[in-house]
Amino acid sequence: MGKLRRMVCAGLAAGVSGAVLAAALSVPAQAQGASGGAAPGWRLTDTGSDARFRGLAAVSRTSAWVAGSGGTVLRTADGGRSWRNVSPAGADGLEFRDIEAFDGRRAVALAIGEGEASRIFRTEDGGAHWTESFRNTDPRAFYDCVTFFDSRHGLAMSDPVDGKFRILSTGDGGSSWKVLPDAGMPAALPGEAGFAASGQCLVSSGPKDVWLATGGGATARVLHSADRGLNWTVAESTLPAGDPARGVFGLAFRDRQHGLAVGGDYRPEQASPQAAAVSGDGGRDWRQAKTPPSAYRSGVAWLPYSGSAALAVGPTGTDLTTDGGRTWRTVDTGSYDTVDCTWDLGCWAAGEQGRVARSAF
Repeated sequence: MGKLRRMVCAGLAAGVSGAVLAAALSVPAQAQGASGGAAPGWRLTDTGSDARFRGLAAVSRTSAWVAGSGGTVLRTADGGRSWRNVSPAGADGLEFRDIEAFDGRRAVALAIGEGEASRIFRTEDGGAHWTESFRNTDPRAFYDCVTFFDSRHGLAMSDPVDGKFRILSTGDGGSSWKVLPDAGMPAALPGEAGFAASGQCLVSSGPKDVWLATGGGATARVLHSADRGLNWTVAESTLPAGDPARGVFGLAFRDRQHGLAVGGDYRPEQASPQAAAVSGDGGRDWRQAKTPPSAYRSGVAWLPYSGSAALAVGPTGTDLTTDGGRTWRTVDTGSYDTVDCTWDLGCWAAGEQGRVARSAF
């Protein structure tokens, strides 16, 4: 899922734990409050911010980072009871859309935008100090997402430049970045781009596999690289396309074979009847969900220790699948843009108006 996962604790009953997580979030929509707030599965936290948080890095049940509008980065170490503003100095005018955390002290945050608005920052002391490790100087580039394979190796992706998606690479934990050669990158479709909606348009699983989600073109596609971004193959998804507002907005892979794609049309007045798809072969082929989420979804995450349960979130709610993405049902009507789950049975969601929630398992 593009977020670093810790090793499974010894003796943990993995299958049972996954079932418990799914059951805890399986709350009938009609049982929720009319306001669409947090259902028993989600517990809203008080961030003290009104930023829109599209960047989320869940470290554990108690530790998480969020990044969003107005150059805002927050961190919690107590399960969301309190949040510390650890925004980089002078970043007020930036738009953070993705953040990757290695632990409670080390993180890498991506700001998006044309030209020099696209920047990458890195901290090693819990956000007390940040180093700007990359600033885009090409006015044609627009960076959308970042992902890490481990604590040293990672990639960031830009919308197409000279007809191909541009990939940045780091081998030192985000301290320095270089543009990879594009000889192994397929040509982009006219109008094709990534969506910086949830920090999940570029995700990785394992030491070398990475997937890139697209939209805006005639078809919504998923690109895959098995060598850390040097060579790519491309597959068409089943999600809505043919418009700048439609495509694949979020990806999640629980291993190098099993993946989920969510998206649709982000305009609230437009329906998204085919908002999810599933792959069982590493993204080479995608099957439309038999019962997809009822509306556009921007973020998706597998539940820990479950081979079949996952969450998808968007402005109109949270959906749960317990059959590997074939069918989905709404379990909460609160607004979230992104979701992430952790090795110790915790899940977090973040979105507009400073909304950050965690699971109450």
